Amino acid sequence: MSAAQQSVHDLIGIGFGPSNLALAIALHEDRLRGRRPVDAVFLERQAAFGWHRGMLLEGTTMQVSFLKDLVTMRDPTSGFGFLSYLQSKGRLVDFINHKTMFPSRLEFHDYLEWAAANFTDQVEYGSEVIAVTPVEAGAAVEHLDVVARRSTGELVTTRTRNLVVAAGLQPVLPEGIVPGPRVWHSSELLFRLAELTSAPRRVIVLGAGQSGAEVADHLHQTFPEAEVCAVFSKYGYTPADDSSFANRIFDPGAVDDFYAAPEATKQMLLGYHTSTNYSVVDIDLIDELYRRHYAEKVGGTERLRIMNASRLVDVAVSDAEVRAKITFLPTGECTDLAADLLICATGYRPADPLSLLGEVGARFLRTPDGRLRMERDYRIAADDTMRCGVYVQGATEHSHGLTSTLLSATAVRAGEIAASVAGRLRADRRPYALTH
Repeated sequence: MSAAQQSVHDLIGIGFGPSNLALAIALHEDRLRGRRPVDAVFLERQAAFGWHRGMLLEGTTMQVSFLKDLVTMRDPTSGFGFLSYLQSKGRLVDFINHKTMFPSRLEFHDYLEWAAANFTDQVEYGSEVIAVTPVEAGAAVEHLDVVARRSTGELVTTRTRNLVVAAGLQPVLPEGIVPGPRVWHSSELLFRLAELTSAPRRVIVLGAGQSGAEVADHLHQTFPEAEVCAVFSKYGYTPADDSSFANRIFDPGAVDDFYAAPEATKQMLLGYHTSTNYSVVDIDLIDELYRRHYAEKVGGTERLRIMNASRLVDVAVSDAEVRAKITFLPTGECTDLAADLLICATGYRPADPLSLLGEVGARFLRTPDGRLRMERDYRIAADDTMRCGVYVQGATEHSHGLTSTLLSATAVRAGEIAASVAGRLRADRRPYALTH
């Protein structure tokens, strides 16, 4: 097909997790209100919708209110809210009687699947985006070609006027640690546990955040004969600050404040409020782990071993075991441990959008410290030759604040991106390649 005949979508979304699902909803509801339809498709590498499936541990709850779902903060009347989901499942009254703002993680995932089921005709699952290339007319980039590898191995190229990158988070392992049959990241937990042929005798869990505490808790309960060694450099797990005033850092208006603030103020605010999100644990889980740890001390058998103020300094992995050297930081004393598994609950980093954008990245503008310059509508600032809009959901903490990778701002952010894309399409005087 020639360039003149090539079908051009208004928008392609890379990834179909909660962020781009919220965007699909916002575009759908704009169309229902009589606004110009936006021809959008989404490319998702997973075979079906899924969100942190490896950590859907029984008994874990969401850390944000159900009101911070895919739509409510943007439009409380939407039919895609968590309460509408409950009503459709016949559980609204039961949930109200439950007297909680924080549903289980399993239930919230079911809500996301319920919402995603409405957009199967717009999502190409099993499609991993491997490249984005510019379509040029003279010096200008008129369109973008998105190349995806399907699960069959087939390469498919799709053309678009606008791109929304929501590639999610990438697991991070400590430097020098290589994943393998005995070394996992916490994101794989449930998948890898299902593959075990025998119960572990000892497991080392690295990490002082929510995932580290949840993994230690889950293993301790699941394997009643196993020793679970929780290793972290803090003296104890730090409670998450979810107090009412601190939570204002996640308000929609706080994004405006942060975006407009001087760089020094941005860094100050991020420093002040890391305890709302990074390397912190719900206080109820901290108390439960301490209660269990103390009860074992009383009983004389400590299966939950808290190796605080400690650091993993060396690890050797064989087919039979993991051998770890752990240093107690105040004294330098070393402990050698042989374990069946090493599980790293060592966090995530946002996927780098430039890893997919290739030569298109040369058109984008940078901040003085080399980061991507972001517009308020989550569009990457570009030079005058770039006529396509490239938006990012995630990887914008430096410009938009702590809500960058969190559910808290998802509904509002999706609405802002939908409005920006619609505005660009109205202003775009280029002829359509094909009639929509």
